[in-house]
Amino acid sequence: MEANSDSVGIDVVLPEEGRTAPCCPHGPTLLFEKVGKGGNNGRRFYACSACRDRKDCSFFQWEDEKVSEARMLAREAEMQSKMPGLTRQDYCNRFLKYASLPLHEKRFCEDCQILLLPAEHGAHSAHRTAPVTAAQLRRPSVLLRPLYNKKSNAQYLFTDRSAHFLLDTLAGLGYRKVLCVGTPRLQELIKLRNLEQKQEPMQSLLLDIDFRYAQFYSQDEFCHYNMFNHHFFGGEASSAVLDAFLRELDGKKVIMVADPPFGGLVKPLANSFSLISQTWRKQQNPGDSNVDMPIIWIFPYFFEPRILECLPSLTMLDYQVDYDNHPLYKHGKTGRRQSPVRLFTNIPPNLVVLPKEEGYRFCSICQRHVCSLNKHCNKCNLCPSKDGREWKHCSACRKCVKPSWRHCVSCDRCALPDHPCSRAHPEDGCFGCGSLEHKRKACPLRDARRRNSYGPKAKRRGGKASQQPPKPEAKKKSGAARRAKKRAPPL
Repeated sequence: MEANSDSVGIDVVLPEEGRTAPCCPHGPTLLFEKVGKGGNNGRRFYACSACRDRKDCSFFQWEDEKVSEARMLAREAEMQSKMPGLTRQDYCNRFLKYASLPLHEKRFCEDCQILLLPAEHGAHSAHRTAPVTAAQLRRPSVLLRPLYNKKSNAQYLFTDRSAHFLLDTLAGLGYRKVLCVGTPRLQELIKLRNLEQKQEPMQSLLLDIDFRYAQFYSQDEFCHYNMFNHHFFGGEASSAVLDAFLRELDGKKVIMVADPPFGGLVKPLANSFSLISQTWRKQQNPGDSNVDMPIIWIFPYFFEPRILECLPSLTMLDYQVDYDNHPLYKHGKTGRRQSPVRLFTNIPPNLVVLPKEEGYRFCSICQRHVCSLNKHCNKCNLCPSKDGREWKHCSACRKCVKPSWRHCVSCDRCALPDHPCSRAHPEDGCFGCGSLEHKRKACPLRDARRRNSYGPKAKRRGGKASQQPPKPEAKKKSGAARRAKKRAPPL
């Protein structure tokens, strides 16, 4: 038997009011618990909210662990060493000086990724430096080198096609203030259009974990922010900037557009977006207390169930978002090569007009624009396709499925032709008590088992060895291989 066969995964425990989480260089950590079958949840621990790989952020602490003062001081020193060398105000002052320089004195250090003042040219003489034009200063996402760590802060930037579509849509719907959460290219396009003075100007505020953008924007245009734990690195001063931006003065409507890293956890992201929405709601008239802040969350379509579980007011649109620097997420490709990234929004779908010239059409029955291959199914009474391909209806399953799936009599469901076949599906129902009526998260025995796991016996079991982080496990088999092994008849 596989050594870790009872393991299901890691779950996030959202912050509770009154409970303070320890901090790492990326702000307050998140509380995790290992989930196992039979309700045997593992010991809970704190880890970094932004980085999934311990190589990127090594923070680890058991929930019930007592931390010595020496260790606390060491952590504080590490966090201080990883903070930007200049304050937010310092960066603003530098940019004002930089903008006033003659063109031949404007340089950018490609190694250090910073704008250089004349007095700093000598210190960077051994580095790769380049001249900077006025156009480049207005497009920092082009000037800066994108971060590519998929497990922490991967930066994929909208193509002009997607960025212009988003901005045209927002302007057409009457929004004049855009909160850009992890969308630096959208922020740039807003500022560029304002310079053209051809349309009514729009305001924008960029919230991003990449502090390099502080070099290019004023304090009212950029906040250093971690969207996985709703943490402002600038403290109350930065959160006050957000509060002021969310006030809809002179009829200027606000909308939030968020483009998180695709490897990010949905639950903490949804929690942060809900907290922003609550802040927005406090700024509105008392009669609007039940209204949600307009939001567009950009994420791959296969996260739809998780997103709707956290934010059921959102609807997924068919529009395919593509990126300049992503090898696969490109519009116009077919099959699995096309971009899986979609828009999730609480704006009524019939108000978001998708471009006909890019292959979208309006379904009068569903009252929304859909991909041209997304044919309406009269039996399901919807346009069912999620991935841009034409889906087919299965009478046995009573729903539409992907074109590559076939109905399996043994499994009594549609699946890929080479799927592990069995009537038993351990993934259905509750891992805790085995009931098919609910999932593990809704199990009535879950809280009782958790309390017992931290009782007197658990304390007695906790020895010196239990204070150490889990040892690296052997490489796991794929999910399909594990399920096939479990379903195999005994020898």
